[in-house]
Amino acid sequence: MQGIGKMGIKKIYPFGMGILLCGVFVLAAVWTAAAAVPPAEALALGRADLIVIDGLKSFGPLERPPVPFYHDKHTDAMVKQNKDCSACHETVKDKLSRKFKRVQDNSKTAVMDVYHDQCIGCHKERKSANKAGGPVTCGECHIKDAMLRSTWQAITLDKSLHYRHVKANEKKCETCHHEFNPQTKALYYTKGDEGACLYCHKKKTEENRISNRLASHQACIACHRQLAAKDKDAGPAQCSGCHDPRQQALLEKIADPPRMERNQPDAVLVKTGLKGGNPEPVTNRMRPVPFDHRAHEGYNNSCRQCHHADLKSCATCHTVQGDEEGRQVKLAQAMHQNDARNSCVGCHKQQQAEPACAGCHSSIVKGRSLTSEAACKTCHMNIPVENPYPDESSAESKSMAADLLAARKPVVETVPVDQIPETVTIQSLTHDYEAVALPHRKIVLKLAAGVKDNRLAAYFHDAPTTLCQGCHHNSPATVKPPQCGSCHGRSSEALNLTRPGLMAAYHQQCIQCHDKMGLEKPVSRECTTCHAKRK
Repeated sequence: MQGIGKMGIKKIYPFGMGILLCGVFVLAAVWTAAAAVPPAEALALGRADLIVIDGLKSFGPLERPPVPFYHDKHTDAMVKQNKDCSACHETVKDKLSRKFKRVQDNSKTAVMDVYHDQCIGCHKERKSANKAGGPVTCGECHIKDAMLRSTWQAITLDKSLHYRHVKANEKKCETCHHEFNPQTKALYYTKGDEGACLYCHKKKTEENRISNRLASHQACIACHRQLAAKDKDAGPAQCSGCHDPRQQALLEKIADPPRMERNQPDAVLVKTGLKGGNPEPVTNRMRPVPFDHRAHEGYNNSCRQCHHADLKSCATCHTVQGDEEGRQVKLAQAMHQNDARNSCVGCHKQQQAEPACAGCHSSIVKGRSLTSEAACKTCHMNIPVENPYPDESSAESKSMAADLLAARKPVVETVPVDQIPETVTIQSLTHDYEAVALPHRKIVLKLAAGVKDNRLAAYFHDAPTTLCQGCHHNSPATVKPPQCGSCHGRSSEALNLTRPGLMAAYHQQCIQCHDKMGLEKPVSRECTTCHAKRK
């Protein structure tokens, strides 16, 4: 893994693993992101190495407040004394125990004695030698109502960081990736079956699988320490090196990392789990969906954006009729759930919140833009062949998906400029103010420029006039849509609260669009920002 450490972070001594694992000592002490104001100059901004020692609560209610512990601070102290992780942690089968000065928790009294004897004993010993030492009294450790602040932030092995590890390990994926054989009780590696660590190692330890946090500390930090011991470039081995936002910002970023290699398809028909041919009448199924897998890899920083459980096809868990493995979430729901980031529609909805898109989409009737008939046809394409449902694992399926994607034509042009009115005068409500000269052409061209490089918009804006529907939201896509007054009367309709009066409609549409797009104008809510006072 030589080369990983060139990330703008100082080289770490090989003593951090055991001290870092102290982050879970005291009966699985919680690595918390609790509130905090650490007690020193640098701590005023918070620290990522804050650990709250409160594990004794597993034996019953705590008799005293939990103890705040600064892990990296103790790591540095060990380094200055030429001590390593074994100063605080026992070694079991070549691995350091995650507990402080013990392997198991036999009783509440025994655990308390370990901390009182070892921690306080060390502090007293240092003070007797006229060296800086920690607290030695109850109230100095067990701080009541301590206002603590942690800057701890999870670190993600994104495509950039993953590629740096791949390069450093010379594509030896087995260095990190493995699976467990329940018969032999051994780890093994199969090329092409690599998956994210979180697919097996969950938040908490389960049966024979340790938690993701422990797995990361045992594997990643141990590797970093081994490299550092050989005087090679290595990644961090302290809490702050991985979990401090300021240190994370210093990590070297690979601008365009190569594609991950796992025999994944470039294009594929979205699987339904139904095998072969045309097993159901066409009237009971939507047309197949060609999926540009390669393009979506580029849009996301991790495979887990879509493959949240494992790297199998969605239909493995989310079947057409629902399955226990997929928590009874049917395939159609999994693909169309508005508020799920792993869903196709949910992910696309997130893109609509971007400033260039939000001006229009914030005013479109909820659910209309991505579930309209036209939107359905964008994904579910009509296939003029005798058998539109080939076996989903076949070469024919992949070839058909590639052909369909090539046939899909994005709409990148808007209405010709000479067909866009340069100015539209809004004068139906003139009373105290002059009519408003709306810079119509400027607005249209601004909206078009904002999405001209957005391929998602190019595929779903199925006509050059689609952008017109951002303002003319209930009108057909045409160069001459009806005026707003055709639907909105001078006052709101009592029987249709979703149709405001004309004045409210104008104000809601214009001001909301400016706000969502982050435009500077109107700079205030004063009427004269848009309207000249009538003389």
